[in-house]
Amino acid sequence: MCRSQLVDNLSRVRGMLADACRRVGRSEEAVTLVGVTKYVDSRGAGELARAGCLDLGESRPQELVRKAQDLAPLPVRWHLVGHLQRNKVKQVLPYCALIHSVDSLRLLEAIGAHAAATSQQCNILIEVNISGETAKTGIRSDDAAPLLERVRAFPLVSIRGFMGMAAIDATEVQARAQFARLRELRDSLQRQFPEHNLNELSMGMSSDFRAAIGEGATIVRIGSLLFEQRAPYS
Repeated sequence: MCRSQLVDNLSRVRGMLADACRRVGRSEEAVTLVGVTKYVDSRGAGELARAGCLDLGESRPQELVRKAQDLAPLPVRWHLVGHLQRNKVKQVLPYCALIHSVDSLRLLEAIGAHAAATSQQCNILIEVNISGETAKTGIRSDDAAPLLERVRAFPLVSIRGFMGMAAIDATEVQARAQFARLRELRDSLQRQFPEHNLNELSMGMSSDFRAAIGEGATIVRIGSLLFEQRAPYS
């Protein structure tokens, strides 16, 4: 993809996000766009960063590490948005501004142990399976509170909020209901654990970000809309 197409796509996506925010009376500055780069190589990711999208997300830990190393001169904030195995924690932690996908107590403990061993601050989100699909990762809503209890043992780990994905075939109404459940869970746990700042809600992708913004998303993860090829004047 040529740079001009990528710049046009980024501008168009930002316009779509701004419009979605206006429709529900929110400021566009309240929503962070994470450009998901799993569709492109390091060169494509670098072009997106140079176009002005400095929050980049990767689904695969090894790809995040490789691209972060390749693009080290650029001030990119890397987000891990896919599943993280405990044996990959050591590799990923030095490069991540935010891990979106903490989905078990054992993974939290592995992150906490490595953060302590390296004196490294780590910001994470708890991934909740809001769609109920067995193929999706994420904890059950009832299992979120124990992670907030356990993180007290790891002062270098900060739980900043939650991540969730709507069902792949959800209508906009269904997606909004699923995103609303995550927001309500966050609000309930914020009251229960006032010592945490659970400000972030990573919800919404290319197909459903409008529904997510309507329900309070603070981070949207956009990939295909940024990297799609479009005909001139389309």
